[in-house]
Amino acid sequence: MGYVLNGEELEVDDDGFLLEANFSDEIVPVIAEAEGLTLTDDHWLVINFMRDKYREDGQTPNFRNMLAEMDELHPGTDWKKKLYELFPLQPNRQSAKVAGLPKPFGKGGY
Repeated sequence: MGYVLNGEELEVDDDGFLLEANFSDEIVPVIAEAEGLTLTDDHWLVINFMRDKYREDGQTPNFRNMLAEMDELHPGTDWKKKLYELFPLQPNRQSAKVAGLPKPFGKGGY
């Protein structure tokens, strides 16, 4: 079963990722609630980062690249620890899901 936004059910894969990217801010709380997350400004910072990377590259970064880029953009934070606090179920995958993006592909960046 997909997520319902404004009365329309959006298609998802078996893991709950949207089949097509949805950049509406209205979808984020719907998916976050399904994931058991309470959104904060830090969640939105990561969500917007993931959306920007998807728009620029056509995909989301693996975890290693995500850490490096978040540290470059927002230095002074232990991003590895912070990302696991925000998105405890594999930060790059869960943040992509909550951002309304399709499932990341690949094996984690090797």
